Amino acid sequence: MTVLEIAGLSAHAGETVLLDDVSLTLEPGRALVVLGASGAGKTTLGLAATGRARPGITLSGSVRLAGSLLLDRTASELRRASAGVVGHLPQQPSAVLDPVRRCGPVLAELAALHHHSRAARLAAARTALAEAGLEPELWRRFPHQLSGGQQQRMALATTLVTRPRVLVLDEPTSGLDAANRAVLTARLAGLSRSGTALLILTHDLALARALDGDVAELRDHRLVPCETVPEHVRLDEPAPPSPTSPVLVVRGLTVRAGRTTLVEDVDLELAAGSRTMLTGVSGAGKTTLGRALAGLTPPTAGTIEVDGVRLPRLARRRDRAQLRAVQYVHQDSRASFDEFRGVLDQVADTARLLRGLGREEARLEATEMLGSLGVDPADRRPGLLSGGQLQRCAVARALLARPRVLVCDEPTSALDAANRARLWDFVTTTAFRHGIALLMISHDTTAAPFADGTFTMSGGRLA
Repeated sequence: MTVLEIAGLSAHAGETVLLDDVSLTLEPGRALVVLGASGAGKTTLGLAATGRARPGITLSGSVRLAGSLLLDRTASELRRASAGVVGHLPQQPSAVLDPVRRCGPVLAELAALHHHSRAARLAAARTALAEAGLEPELWRRFPHQLSGGQQQRMALATTLVTRPRVLVLDEPTSGLDAANRAVLTARLAGLSRSGTALLILTHDLALARALDGDVAELRDHRLVPCETVPEHVRLDEPAPPSPTSPVLVVRGLTVRAGRTTLVEDVDLELAAGSRTMLTGVSGAGKTTLGRALAGLTPPTAGTIEVDGVRLPRLARRRDRAQLRAVQYVHQDSRASFDEFRGVLDQVADTARLLRGLGREEARLEATEMLGSLGVDPADRRPGLLSGGQLQRCAVARALLARPRVLVCDEPTSALDAANRARLWDFVTTTAFRHGIALLMISHDTTAAPFADGTFTMSGGRLA
């Protein structure tokens, strides 16, 4: 019995073709892994499989879920047709996590779809938490108290708790370290064996190889079956930089949230043109450290100096030169853009506001840099760009400030292997050319050849 059938699906954003005559079928217990370069249409396909589309995108063709047609339905009709039948894990976990509610009670509320008693709902919610690889103590936390990887798994738990017959997973392993990627891969394989149909949209070639299912690639807006998983692609790495004096000096940096210590007594020095990789398991404190350097999360103790000048702990207390000096690329690139403004102007803002360029000159620099990264925003709003395109836009926006220190927090999680290598090549070369101290927070092994030094965080400490 087919649980998901897509026939002749096309998607357009105005005159731009996003998907062209895509067809696929999924049966219970089968997995289909869809690969494709950033911007190929994977996220659009994942949303269409649930009967939805981003603003400005029109769908045509047919999407049938467990016998029910999904396209051209009202919102209430769509909810009735899909509730408990399909679960969708978006690329950015913030889209499904309620920022003002604790995670556990939200899971229990979602479990009410299949369980009527309070005890059964709580048991189902705790089971989903465990199935997503999360510790019981995270039950009482708010989403902002979770690391990026923990948010990813918590979003997965909200999907699993409804026990859907079809799971649509958009980059389910992004933001996870190698160990947790392996755990999640094993859990997805188990779900498939138990009868859940999986539609997985990913750049993770290891995940594609590990699952016993079909593999296809979105190429030129069409879905093309693959006999084997494509090989990894890596670009040449740039030459190592020459040693120089420190640009960034951090001493005794500590960040606490209530009684919890997130970062503890960190000392760090980064030289101009250096490329330093920061690794560690999800929840180790990497993002908190990066945000503290940028003044987005206030340190409890310690000092941050750039070129010998001590920076205020909070970004709002830093002057324009100090804001320009440390730029931070957010892990959640979509949330870092204003959904109601064109992306090109937002990318150009740092050159205009922090470097004093005129609007047209800033837009020209932004267009040229985005072109080097393979992105043409064409004055589109963020909702019309893929996650991978927005990640590259976020990197370009930070680089246009010409900072002294650039912190990139998982900037390649939504990119395919070729574009990951292309991004790292561009960022590291640009950093070297302009003497930028680069801190690369990443689980991406593609980044390792571009780094000239590596630190590991564990339990909030730097090793």
